[in-house]
Amino acid sequence: MKTALVIMAAGIGSRFGGGIKQLAPIGPNGEIIMDYSIHDAIAAGFNKIVFIIRKDIEEDFREVIGNRIEALCQRLGVEVAYVFQRLDDLPEGVALPAERKKPWGTGQAILTCRGTVKEPFGVINADDYYGREGFVKLHDFLAVGSDEPNAYCMVAFQLGKTLSENGGVARGVCQVSADSYLTDINETFNIVRTAEAAASGDLPLALDTPVSMNMWGLTPQFIEYLAEGFKAFFNTIAGNELKAEYLLPNYIGELLHRGVATVKVLHTPDQWFGVTYKEDKESVVNSMRALVEKGVYRADLYSDLLS
Repeated sequence: MKTALVIMAAGIGSRFGGGIKQLAPIGPNGEIIMDYSIHDAIAAGFNKIVFIIRKDIEEDFREVIGNRIEALCQRLGVEVAYVFQRLDDLPEGVALPAERKKPWGTGQAILTCRGTVKEPFGVINADDYYGREGFVKLHDFLAVGSDEPNAYCMVAFQLGKTLSENGGVARGVCQVSADSYLTDINETFNIVRTAEAAASGDLPLALDTPVSMNMWGLTPQFIEYLAEGFKAFFNTIAGNELKAEYLLPNYIGELLHRGVATVKVLHTPDQWFGVTYKEDKESVVNSMRALVEKGVYRADLYSDLLS
């Protein structure tokens, strides 16, 4: 079965100091985080890669990773496509606020895939390292499929394995049923490690709390739901038009509450790495070096796929 991996790489990366954090080299031969995600996805069986980027970073993106991934995928029989997130890509009748500068969020990002993604697809962030197991579970869920068009999945991480030592992070804190279905998800901000576990303000959180890192498995029909939700979103943001974001986890939560979708939770014990803050980069570089030394990855990253 055709399965696509959609990589959200249009983020501005302001907390990384204004640079394009998705393109920061972290591997022993200059690999970026996306290299490892693409490697693991292809190894798991994904046969289409879709990059969501902005037009203003296209040249840098293609130079750093796009051109060589296209060449690699051509050898492997994997399709590559680009879509572009734009501020002015809005529902009919909605005007772009004159002073709006930032994209409209991960929900709008996935909407850019309309017409390009026609198969079951996974979604990931460009600047997160997810580990190998999550991609295997994600692909296998999508490949088996379901008779229900609104049967989705989410790879859940343990909160303690997703924290930064350099500042607070935002995570989708999940409520999960006994049979491993998502019942609720709450975007929770400024989560920091504490002496006991973790906390967001006065809210204590156990380190094994399941959280979303935007690693979803979705169907093509979901994009149509997402388009309807985007229209409704603009009726809820009066007075906050310059900062409001249409977030993928929030909309999936809405579908759950309406009872029109199910989300199977696929747990992974893997350690997350990410460059949320500029200071995170050294830790990520050291972590990737350790994985290469342990033999999890070859120093020549893609050689195992080509052999």
